[in-house]
Amino acid sequence: MADVLIVIPARMASRRLPGKPLLDIAGEPMIVHVLRRAACVEKAGGRAVMTRADHVSGSDRIFEALDVADPQRRSAIIVNVQGDLPTLAPSDIAAAIAPLADAAVDIATLAAEITRADERTDPNVVKLVGTPVGERRLRALYFTRAAAPAGEGPLYHHIGLYAFRRAALARFVALPPSPLEQREKLEQLRALEAGMRIDATIVDSVPLGVDTPADLERAREILGGGKQGS
Repeated sequence: MADVLIVIPARMASRRLPGKPLLDIAGEPMIVHVLRRAACVEKAGGRAVMTRADHVSGSDRIFEALDVADPQRRSAIIVNVQGDLPTLAPSDIAAAIAPLADAAVDIATLAAEITRADERTDPNVVKLVGTPVGERRLRALYFTRAAAPAGEGPLYHHIGLYAFRRAALARFVALPPSPLEQREKLEQLRALEAGMRIDATIVDSVPLGVDTPADLERAREILGGGKQGS
C-alpha cells in the first residue's frame, strides 16, 4: 500500500447540508469518521489541503491537492474517498483498489446489488451496467440513472468511490465534459466515452451517504448508538 494515496474531498458549501464535513456525529466531525476508516487501509495520519472553490467535481479537487500532498509523485494510485460516507467499511476501500492489479484497468470503483424494489427506478440511485470479468467483479459498460439493464437479473448500485492510476487521473481531469456525462450528470461517463476502462468490485452493501438532515440523523444513530452530537 506504500504507493497508494487516499484523498478525501470535502466540500463545506453543500446546499442541502451547509458545513457538512464538520457536522457532529457521535462527538466527532463527519470527516474524522471517514478519515479513520481510510487510515485503517493507508496506515497513516491525515493532512488538510485547501483547494480552489470553483472545481466542478471531487476528481478535480483531488488532482489539485496532489501537487501539495505528493510533490515527489511517489503515489501511483490515488483513491478518492467521498467525505460524506461516515459508515464506509475500511475493507471496501481495499476492495476498490483490487481491480488495479490488472494493468488494463484505468479506474476502479465499487458496486452493490440493489435489493430494494424502489431503488431500481430511483434516479438518485446510480446504476452500473457491466459485464462480469471475474468473481465479484464487473467491467463497466455504462452508468445511468435509469433502471438498466432491462430483463431478468440483478441491478447494481454504483458507489462513488474511485481508485485512479495517477496517469489516468491526469488524463481524466484534462478531458472536457462529454455528451453523456452532461446528459446523465455523471462524471464517470467522461472516462468511458474517452475509451478508459473502469472495473468495479461488488461489495455487500452501500454505505450511507450523508446529503440531508435526515441522513445526518441516521448516521448519528448508526455511529452513536442512538446518541446525537451537539
